[in-house]
Amino acid sequence: MIAAAEAELARTHADAFALAQEQTSRLRDASTREREMPLRSMAAELAVDARVSDRTLQTQLFEAHRTVTQFGASWEAWREGRVSRAHVRVIVDAGADLSDDEVRGAYEAEVLAYAEKTSAGRVRAFAEQVVEKHNPKTMQERHDEAVLDRLVWVEDLRDGMSMLGVIGPSVEVHGVHDRLTRQGKAIKTVDRAARREAAERDAAERDAGEPTAADDGDAAESSVWFDERTLDQIRTDLLLDMMLTSSPSVDPTSGAVEGGLGAIRAHVQVTVPATTLAGTTTGGAELDGKCAVDPETAKILAGNVPSFDRVFLDPITGAVLAVDRRFVTAEQKRYLVARDIRCRFPGCRRPARDCDWDHREDWALGGKTDVDNVGAFCRRHHAMKQAAGWTVVQEPGGRLRFTAPSGLEYTDDPPPRVVFMPDPPPERGTEPTDQVSAPF
Repeated sequence: MIAAAEAELARTHADAFALAQEQTSRLRDASTREREMPLRSMAAELAVDARVSDRTLQTQLFEAHRTVTQFGASWEAWREGRVSRAHVRVIVDAGADLSDDEVRGAYEAEVLAYAEKTSAGRVRAFAEQVVEKHNPKTMQERHDEAVLDRLVWVEDLRDGMSMLGVIGPSVEVHGVHDRLTRQGKAIKTVDRAARREAAERDAAERDAGEPTAADDGDAAESSVWFDERTLDQIRTDLLLDMMLTSSPSVDPTSGAVEGGLGAIRAHVQVTVPATTLAGTTTGGAELDGKCAVDPETAKILAGNVPSFDRVFLDPITGAVLAVDRRFVTAEQKRYLVARDIRCRFPGCRRPARDCDWDHREDWALGGKTDVDNVGAFCRRHHAMKQAAGWTVVQEPGGRLRFTAPSGLEYTDDPPPRVVFMPDPPPERGTEPTDQVSAPF
């Protein structure tokens, strides 16, 4: 029953993709951007309703259409419960390069017969072998096409951690991992040598009847330091250090950009409650409205920035009330970045500082350039709003009411804020003896 429901949802997505293609075919002499809008708008509305990213939904529409139209036998087996969604994904991904219908049909029949007998993980290796047998393209041709899809992405995890991923040519990627491994092992070798020297020195001092560092815990901590990191931890630290501080070996901007690419530093927006900086609370810091930042890192960052933007929040609702030094243009942006945090299209997480500043009521039609009529829209959703028939009305409190081309309405509120209150003062007679000073 689950497989049948999933398969039917895929067919619905395939029908939606086909409808968007039909709408696109009616456009005559349209620009590339205009021809993208039917599919973008279709994916956006389905995504808002499903509460997922519209980019994710657009990919699902494409993959569903490809599955239903090009791998019909696999879709039927999925609907009948003979294989799972994971099996179908493996079959489709491995056979995506087979453009000839007859060749693709022979490949699908051979792999599907095996998929009905085993797990999706085992099917992948077999499917790749079958593709190699049927694929008219050489390995070099396939690699030359695949390398165009290289990319880097970030996925936010829990507890102030994130994952950096990269897809690139195998030789370079394995070379990076190998270099980090060899550098990490070199650090471990030096550490082992330092430990051995310290042990030999302690042994010599002990034989001479002198006190050793190991006999004095405080002295050991102040004079001897060993690297307790694992190899994985060292590799990660090396990668982040080199990526944040080094210059690329090939710099096409040399002469055009002062200092070249090596002079460009990372730029992030960190929101930190004053109570966290003062040490009276231990939470609330966040990065670009996406993920949490641990308090110690927030304090280090705060100690190295040239200036601050104070954001005043409603103590009950957490809504942004005002931002210091608010003037006509730059300061309005400060306010809007603090209020919107990210692109205001439902489900989008693009940081506001990387977005366009969209007028809800078009400036050319008399719309005012003020915070009640302007907000953050990423370039993708800004273009779709203008070209695909979406309308937006801003209501009090920063709430946006969207009307899709279908006529259905959706709302988006500014990101909720959690107000962190200071801990109550200790009862008289229970004050700690060690006073912790504020970071400023």
